[in-house]
Amino acid sequence: MRTLRCYPESWPLHSAFVISRGSRTEAKVVVVEIEEAGIHAFGECTPYPHYGESESSVMAQLALVASAIEQGVSREGLQQLLPAGAARNAVDCALWQLECLQNQQSLWQLTQTAPVAHISMAQTVSIGTPEAMAYSASALAHQGARLLKIKLDDHLIAERLVAIRSAAPEVTLIVDANESWQPEGLAARCQLLADLGVAMLEQPLPAGNDDSLQNFIHPLPICADESCHTRADLAGLVGRYEMVNIKLDKSGGLTEALLLAEQAKSLGFAIMLGCMLCTSRAIRAALPLASGARFVDLDGPTWLQHDVDDGLHFSTGAIDLSA
Repeated sequence: MRTLRCYPESWPLHSAFVISRGSRTEAKVVVVEIEEAGIHAFGECTPYPHYGESESSVMAQLALVASAIEQGVSREGLQQLLPAGAARNAVDCALWQLECLQNQQSLWQLTQTAPVAHISMAQTVSIGTPEAMAYSASALAHQGARLLKIKLDDHLIAERLVAIRSAAPEVTLIVDANESWQPEGLAARCQLLADLGVAMLEQPLPAGNDDSLQNFIHPLPICADESCHTRADLAGLVGRYEMVNIKLDKSGGLTEALLLAEQAKSLGFAIMLGCMLCTSRAIRAALPLASGARFVDLDGPTWLQHDVDDGLHFSTGAIDLSA
């Protein structure tokens, strides 16, 4: 018999994280703990208000299925028990860890993925004045970052990007508009990004406006984030995007994320691996997907004032897994 515990946590950020939808000063997560035969396994999710989620809504979802979880639901059964989203992610990842501990196997072994000792990743520059964003980009580049993810909204696009490119001329840039742009003017903005050497544009249009990208000629790859949660979304993205951003909180855990990555690749999509603001608990569960991703964006814990005690070893632009 299993025992389930669920509880919210709040982790202060060292500085405000600003995207087109607003600003955050803390990471609000929900932790799932499953105990079975003296073994304790943990999963973590970040409820996302944009998807209609909150700490209380996730806790309510978990309460509804607590009995099934305690009676031993499998990861496969969980996929029918809860919809894709944060709540399912936390339980799914806890079940993966439980299976690892019970079988004395690593997550790499359980997922049949070759382990890696080092993961290069993006560092995020959140929205601010052109000067502030350029300063952040320069500082991150000097600290060793080779890939910067630039958050943008619908304002000062050229001014911000020109300032950033001037401050960090050697780094690779990717841009994330978080659904804040419209079809009008998109072609000119894509050309501006290409002229500045931007390697990829993430989710420029609101999810649901993907048909505007059909037959849209663009000089750099476009990645679906908010438009891609699970395998069910892929058919509507073909011919409109070249890449999909996989996040466990969207897919509802590693179980669906692995299948999503496999099917996306079979359809010709490149993979970006992303995360929400979270602790290392959430990042560990996503690591088996990193080696198959063109871009890895797992810097969520680097925004925290402090991480969990047994956190991963982050440096600027990298995760060191060699220890």
